[in-house]
Amino acid sequence: MTLPEHTPIKVAALYRFTPFPEPATLRDPLMAACNEAGVKGTILLAPEGINGTIAGPDSAVDAVLDHIRALPGCDKLELKISRAAEMPFYRMKVRLKKEIVTMGEPSVDPTASVGRYVSPLEWNDVVADPDTILIDTRNDYEVAAGQFKGAIDPQTPSFRDFPKWFRERRDELLGQGKTPRVAMYCTGGIRCEKSTSFLRGEGVEDVVHLKGGILKYLETVPEDESLWEGECFVFDERVTVKHGLETGSYALCRACRRPLDEDARAHPDYVEGISCAGCITERDDEQRARYAERQRQEELAAKRGVAHVGAVLPERELRDGGDWESEWGPKF
Repeated sequence: MTLPEHTPIKVAALYRFTPFPEPATLRDPLMAACNEAGVKGTILLAPEGINGTIAGPDSAVDAVLDHIRALPGCDKLELKISRAAEMPFYRMKVRLKKEIVTMGEPSVDPTASVGRYVSPLEWNDVVADPDTILIDTRNDYEVAAGQFKGAIDPQTPSFRDFPKWFRERRDELLGQGKTPRVAMYCTGGIRCEKSTSFLRGEGVEDVVHLKGGILKYLETVPEDESLWEGECFVFDERVTVKHGLETGSYALCRACRRPLDEDARAHPDYVEGISCAGCITERDDEQRARYAERQRQEELAAKRGVAHVGAVLPERELRDGGDWESEWGPKF
């Protein structure tokens, strides 16, 4: 599948589980490389590796990727490339974290043990196998935009909730005396890779995950052969992407950050920048007044042709373990 090379902005979602004994020593040189190249986005560094999404002109993104590949253990960086008509980020951040995708399970070590990778071209056979338990490891607001046919949705608001969800439903999922295959997927591969490490630690031997995540699948598998239903939520200003990694049809509620389809935006409770049907009862009048002022400032900034800082997406992926997505992007 050919990417639209004429689209000016290159978006690189990347991650790699690899030991970084002193990630703090890598931060300043990496930030300097990003600033020198002029890319924008967010990159996380932790003792378990690197995760992030950056965007900019091709040559700028390639220069930063060269720097990252030179880091210890990053020569085989997991990478997904897409394109955008406009810059999807407003600033560049390199952050130090305890985990590059937050699960909150100290014993889980993806650098030591993970499940078996399944390529996008082999994934349809996994999904179609009735003996395979297919689990979506993403958060509930992501799954709302689309998922693989027949997948189990844990309905978790955060990746931190996944271990508890699995432990509570293990017997229901696996059954008594059964040893089924468990297959997991996420946006870019990082969360499902960590999830397979977790399941192996829980004694599940036959566990696989989609290499490169949904993004690689949508890039690789022709739409007429695809088992993906809907669009894929990403953690940047594109909101969702479709087959071929084209920008999707969803918009974002600026109050709660839920992805909204056309019907949701037609609901009486949807007011651009202020509320949607999903969050109308979750916010009070004082909060909505602040959102209204932010929206007004953004509209004024747009008229002047500048980006207003209030338009920047909150780093939800830093809290939820999003890939910017990430499971990349700002999230993979």
